[in-house]
Amino acid sequence: MKRQEDNKIINGLSAREVKMIAWLEFYKKYFFSSKDIAQFFKGKSTLYRGIQKLLKKKRIIKINQNRYYLIPIKAKSGSWSEHPFIIIDEICNGEKYYINGWASANYWHLTDQVPSAYDVYTTNRQGVKIILNTKIIFHRARKIDKSKIVTKKIKEHNFTIINKNGSKKWLRLRE
Repeated sequence: MKRQEDNKIINGLSAREVKMIAWLEFYKKYFFSSKDIAQFFKGKSTLYRGIQKLLKKKRIIKINQNRYYLIPIKAKSGSWSEHPFIIIDEICNGEKYYINGWASANYWHLTDQVPSAYDVYTTNRQGVKIILNTKIIFHRARKIDKSKIVTKKIKEHNFTIINKNGSKKWLRLRE
């Protein structure tokens, strides 16, 4: 009887999954790659099967080709949120992108309008992606002019955004 209580599953998670999620939370690795959790699995096939199980159980979310976002155990209902700028930075692996549009205008306090979608200009991707109830619209940019962007920090995480003058220019085009 005691043995069954020790192996009790939390919210449908196996003992290995609980151990792995606890390890990720302890080291605050909410954004992680498969390499970060490889120590919990015997081989690549069991690693990817484990990732698929966690995706199916909605305990992790796939951010890009090799990055995942952990839904913490304390999120009992399985819903959680993260700052959109951090999500965008993780999707783009921290390079070759910048945030523009209403999100940048709101960030620079040029408008009080809260963005319903986040415009991201990048050299790598295009299209629309919805992650953690955040709508991100990727626009293709041939080249990113480094003189028009700045790197800022939110929650100890860097992100790239168009500078205040560029945001003012964008806003004037909307009038």
